[in-house]
This record gives sequence, C-alpha cells and structure tokens, in this order.
Amino acid sequence: MFQKLRSPELIGAAVLAFTISPLAAANSDGDTVDWSVSGPRLERDAKVEKQIDDLMSTMTLEQKVAQMIQPEIGFLTVEQMRTYGFGSYLNGGNSAPYGNKQADPQTWLKYADEMYIASVDASLDGSSIPTIWGTDAMHGHSNVFGATLFPHNIGLGAARDPLLIEKIGEATAKEVSATGIEWSFAPTVAVVQDDRWGRTYESYSEDPAVVASYAGKMVAGIQGHKDEDFLRNSHRIATAKHFIGDGGTQNGIDRGNTVIDEKTLRDIHAAGYFSAIEAGVQSVMASFNSWNGKRVHGHKYLLTDVLKDQMGFDGFVVSDWNAHKFVEGCDLEQCAGAINAGVDVLMVPEHFEAFYHNTVKQVKEGVIPVSRIDDAVRRFLRAKIRWGVLSRGKPSSRPESTHPEWLNASQHKELAREAVRKSLVMLKNNGGVLPISPKSNVLVAGDAANDIAKQAGGWSVSWQGTDNTNEDFPNATSVFAGLREQITAAGGTVELSEDGRYSEKPDVAIVVIGEAPYAEWFGDIQRLEYQYGDKQDLQLLRRLKKENIPVVTVFISGRPLWVNKELNASDAFVAAWLPGSEGQGVADVLLTDEQDNIQYDFTGKLSFSWPKYDDQFTLNNGDKPYDPLFAYGYGLTYQDDVTVGKLQENTSPEPKLNDDQAKPLFVRNLSEGLVWKLVDPTGEKEFAVSSSGVSGDGESLSMQSVNLAYQEDGRKFVWAPNGKPAAVALSYSSSAKPAAERKNKFLQMRVRIDELKPAPDATIKIMCSASSCLNSVSTAALAASLSPGEWQNVAIPLNCATTPASPEPISDALRISAEKPFSVALADIAIVNSIASDAATFTCGD
Repeated sequence: MFQKLRSPELIGAAVLAFTISPLAAANSDGDTVDWSVSGPRLERDAKVEKQIDDLMSTMTLEQKVAQMIQPEIGFLTVEQMRTYGFGSYLNGGNSAPYGNKQADPQTWLKYADEMYIASVDASLDGSSIPTIWGTDAMHGHSNVFGATLFPHNIGLGAARDPLLIEKIGEATAKEVSATGIEWSFAPTVAVVQDDRWGRTYESYSEDPAVVASYAGKMVAGIQGHKDEDFLRNSHRIATAKHFIGDGGTQNGIDRGNTVIDEKTLRDIHAAGYFSAIEAGVQSVMASFNSWNGKRVHGHKYLLTDVLKDQMGFDGFVVSDWNAHKFVEGCDLEQCAGAINAGVDVLMVPEHFEAFYHNTVKQVKEGVIPVSRIDDAVRRFLRAKIRWGVLSRGKPSSRPESTHPEWLNASQHKELAREAVRKSLVMLKNNGGVLPISPKSNVLVAGDAANDIAKQAGGWSVSWQGTDNTNEDFPNATSVFAGLREQITAAGGTVELSEDGRYSEKPDVAIVVIGEAPYAEWFGDIQRLEYQYGDKQDLQLLRRLKKENIPVVTVFISGRPLWVNKELNASDAFVAAWLPGSEGQGVADVLLTDEQDNIQYDFTGKLSFSWPKYDDQFTLNNGDKPYDPLFAYGYGLTYQDDVTVGKLQENTSPEPKLNDDQAKPLFVRNLSEGLVWKLVDPTGEKEFAVSSSGVSGDGESLSMQSVNLAYQEDGRKFVWAPNGKPAAVALSYSSSAKPAAERKNKFLQMRVRIDELKPAPDATIKIMCSASSCLNSVSTAALAASLSPGEWQNVAIPLNCATTPASPEPISDALRISAEKPFSVALADIAIVNSIASDAATFTCGD
C-alpha cells in the first residue's frame, strides 16, 4: 500500500491493492515494485478493434503520422488541417477561436465545425478521419468566457467529498460539449510535496489517498461510467495528468527533477492513475519533469513498461506543450526519442508541419519503428472510436451541442456554490467572531474582495489569469457582491473599501486578501511568506485591529502560505483557496440568516499541512518530524471553542548564494521583488505584472510575451513608429532594493533583436540608481555582435564604475531607452559569476 497512507477510509478496496507480478521491477534497494492495477479495467470491444483494423489497413504512413500531431489554434489554419488531416488540435490557455477572448459558445462551435469539415475533406490528404479538439477544462470549462468556474482542485480537496467531484466532472463535460469540444485535459492528479510549486492549486492534496479517491470520480464524471453511459451524450474524453512525479520535483521547481526511489514514486505520485485507469480514463498526459535525471517524455520504462504494460492502460499518451523538446536528441521540430518511449500524440503547437515531415522521414529511415507508429495510432483511434467520432457528425449537428444554456447553467452555478461552501477551512475564530449577523454594519476591505480574477486564479479565461478583470467574468459573483446581497436583504449595511477607510465605524470588518493569479512556472516561488517584501495587507489588518474593529480575514491562495503575522492581526481567519466564480458561497458560511441562525457550518478540512515556519517548504503529513501550525485534516467548525494564541513572527534568514551561483532576475518568471515597468513620454510609469502591457500613453511602447524554451518565458518590447521616446525597466520594488553587486559579476541575458537596423539612440543600462548606472551598452554595438532574429546570450559586466559604490539604492536591474522605432526580446536575465561559453561579452563603455 502507500508508503505514506494517511486517510485509509478514502480508499476503496479496488483502488490500490498491490500484488507481486512477473512484471514487477527491481527497486533501488533490491525490492520489487509492482505497478499492476488490481481493480477491473475497461474491456475492449471486438467491434471497435475491427473498425481500427479496417481503418488502419487503408492508411498510409503519412496519414498515420498526421493522427499523432496536435497543433494549436493560434498557429493552425483551416487550410493546414485540410492539407494534413491532423488527428487532433488544441487551444492553449491564452487562445480562443479567431483570437476572440470573449467568444460565445456559438463561436467556439463554429470554429469546431470548420476544423471538423477540413479534417474529413480527403481531397488533399486522402483521409476522412475526423479530428478532435482538446482543451484545458481545469476547474470548469475555464477557458471560455462566461463559463461556470468551480473551486480549483486544492479547495475541492478540502471538501473531502468524492461524490461532489463526480458531479463537477459531469457538469464540466456538459459545458465543454456545448462548445463542440471532444476532449478535456483534466483531471490533474499530482500529489504535491513542496508548496512552492506554482501548480500546487491544481493538486487535490498532499495525501495520495485523497487524490486516489477523487481521480476516478472525476474521470467518471467527465467520461461517464463503464457499461453505462461511457463516452456517450455529453461525456467527453478525460486526461489524467501529468504522468508522473510532477508534484515531487526538487525545490518545487516546475518541470524540474523528482529524485526518489521507484516505490515512493508509485506509492505517492501514482495514486490518482490507479483509480483513473480503473474508471477507464482514455488519455494520460506525460509530465514535463524528470525522474532521477531522465525526462519522463523520453522514459520508455515509465511510459511503456509501467503505464501501458504493468498498469494495463490501453488509452493513449499525449505529450505536454512542446515538452518533447527537452528529451535527449530532440528539438522543437523532431523527437524520435519521445515517440519511441511511448508518447502517442505529440502536442506541437507551432512547429507541427516540420515535426510531421521529420517524423515521416525518421520512420522511413528506421529511426522510429513502423510498429511504434501503428501502436500509437491504434491507441488514439481506439479512444476516438469509443467516443463515436466516426458516427456523430460535425460538432454543431450533435444533440449535446444544441444546448448553449448548459454553459453557466443555474444547476452548475449552484453546484459551484456548494463546492465553495464545502472547501472553506476555518483556521481561527477567537472570541466567536464568526458567524456574522447580516443585520450588522459590515466593512468589506482588501484588494481581493471585489476582484473575481483573484478568486478565480490562473487557468481562468487566460492562462496565467493576470490580464483579467471583472468584465471577463460576466456571470460570476465576487465575494463582496455575495456578502452585499445577503446583508442588504437582511437590513444590514455594507461598505466596500479596498484600503479599509470607512465612512462609519463598522461592527466588523471582513478583509479579503490573497495571492495574485498565476499558473505553471510563473507561479513558482522561493519563499512561503505571504507578501514577502511588501506587507500592505498586514498593515491594513493591523490598522483595523488598532481601531478595535473585529477582523475576519478571508485568504485567497493557491497553496498554504506562512501567514503568522496576518493570523495574529485577525480575530478570525478563513482559507478560501481559489473559489472560482461563485463568491456567494463564502457569504453562505460567514453570515447567519435573517433570524441569526447558522446557514452552513464550516466542513472543510486541510488537505495540505499549514506551515508554522516560513521555511517549511516540504511539510507533509506523515513526515518525521512533523511540526505544522495547523495539521493536515485541521478545520474548525462553529461548535469548536478553540483559541489560537499569539504566533511567533520571526522569519528565516535570506538564503546566501555562492559566488558561482546565478541570481535570477527574470528566469521563467519574475524573481521576488521585481516587476516590469513601462515609462511613457510624460514620465508616467505603467507597471506590468502580467505577460503584456502598454505605456501610459497607450501607443509609444508595448510589451508582449514570447516563447524561448518555455511558453511565455520571454518578453518582447516594441517602440512604435509613431510613438515618442519611452523606456522599459526591470525594477526592484521599494522594499527590495539591493546593494550594487560588482566584483567579477555580469548581468547575462538571452537577447533577440528583431530589427535589422535597431534604433541608433537606444541604450541598455544595468544596475541603475536614480542618478547613475553601472554600465551601458548601445544597441548598435549589440546588433553588431548578434544575428538578427536569433536568440543569443549577452553578458554585460557590473564592475565598470571606478568610483566607490553610490549610497543610492539600485532601482532598476535593467533599463532600455529608445527614441525611434525599435524591437527587442529578452529572456533568462540573471546576475552571474560565470558567463555562458557562447555569450557575446561586452566591456565597460561599449
């Protein structure tokens, strides 16, 4: 059984009963590791297998390879689909039909029809096999404007309600079906062990037992039950992801390295796959991470020997976004290593044409066996035929697609509201401040109170969720709006004030604070302290407490964070996680009814241990020693009389970097305490904490995300032809200004100049105070050393100043100014001691 078996009551007898089999592998300590699934799996249908045989007997190699390629709609045209007949396509987190973020269901359906018709057009490729569309329906049909957004998985884990999970899966499938999409990239069944990971909120729990109890139920909700309504009507193809070890990477680094023995890999990180396979999941997404130094996408033992052979998974393995690139011997345009390892469908968003042609060539040259291609295509066709893609017709003609009212249906909204209520965990309620009478005079404060983007988090209309406003959630209710509705109905008064300034002293303050939205790798953090370096929320809480106002804090977050200071400044404290679109669920539990009776009690229990110290990154139930602030399973109710005493507020010292270590400034995401700012011609600063932005005058300078090694890991800056002089800076926040670092150090970055003749007046300056910078490089000198349009390393020394270091603090790590049209892209910005061997290195004054 599990190495860390924490909640046995959640595991059915059929979930994980391991037996020794001839396929068991040797563990590092000499023991055998058996991966077999003990419960009943989906049986194959002889008629389906015959259909596959007949179909494949007529297919050419080119047609088979086309089934294995998955482009993204931001790069794929209808004509390309007609030419190649790709087996599937996807929309990424920032894509929508025709580039319309606010597209309605009919627009999504129209796009699905166009791709379907192109795929069955055999005039160019000779194939009429319909394509299918995959989407990240992460917490509801979350990419679609106006959809119901359920709480993210971390909140659902606190609910401890597997039947609720199945209902959410079924509701999500209905909303997905209303847009004509056949395939959902969900559920995520990661078992997170380091809360610094930016995908922690995608995990139901640190406890594999909870994940095992949920994964199969979510799959059943999305796909339907075996031998009943399996893949019929509104049910969609589900995906268990990411196989395997994604939640166990060292230091919580996204796409990093999981270093554990095989038994622990199985017992902790495979929990959700056992129950998902028993439920008949048709797709498994391979994980970006490595296991003991080897990329999972190129790991034949894990993908083929374990997943397909030992676990008996007969569906298909799909890759993650361009993840094949990191397999040894591969790049964006070819990867025999991933295919030979067992990946069946390749998610190749941009470079799909080159990948298609190179794969055909590699098969003809014998680099990829024909048998491997046949196995991959058979697996993918099996799932498509089981779903009925050969007989259902184009998306708009399917019965389930004639229900646009399913998107944000009232039943789904009520289900999401129920899920919010069940996910709330009360950590503190000193003096019985909660529940609150709705007849009170209530102040609602905090920048998350009326911010639906914050309560929705990442993977909500956009990938990172950072560009969203309330207007992007037309059918949603903020926490404040939910409170206001009930308070005003009961005759109480409510005032919204983000900064906590009030017109009349309130009876109680409900302060809603929390993390800004984020998603994978942009959400990775180095410290667990909430609002590290910027304690504005804490100041708000302390000010209200000083004014003798009872303070109830509602904390919005995608993970447990060290909030001892905020807890001390609060009378009551509620972990609300990322509740999604139905903020009324918070009001349902915090407020009594008009007769002052409890409406709903708190039932949520922590599915993640809550840290007592800010350096408890890998705090998990069952650890020895185990010293949390609030233990796994903790959660107060209104019947509990528990007083949380004064908590220690000491923080751990800053980690020291060795001389040979890099200090990241903008590597995959912004490091702590840095932000991009765009300075317009008037000197106004426009801060851009998201992936895009424009200068204050709206035209002179723009910033957009670009891809280097990862999705959106770079930034491109464009000075407009008709604009005015402007500048961009990578700036330190006011509370995180470092001393100038000089000796033997460089600022190194990846640079791509897109203009053949960059503006001669443009300069790149580094480590700047208000009056001076440590070094400056002209873009003319830069262009002379670089090839236009190509990413290259650039290193600029920091030790150019001959005078003693200025007492002025450094405000900008990097500053680029231009007066004429110019375009430059930047990525991987860091202070380093040892520069890359291929770096274009500049001297002082270049």
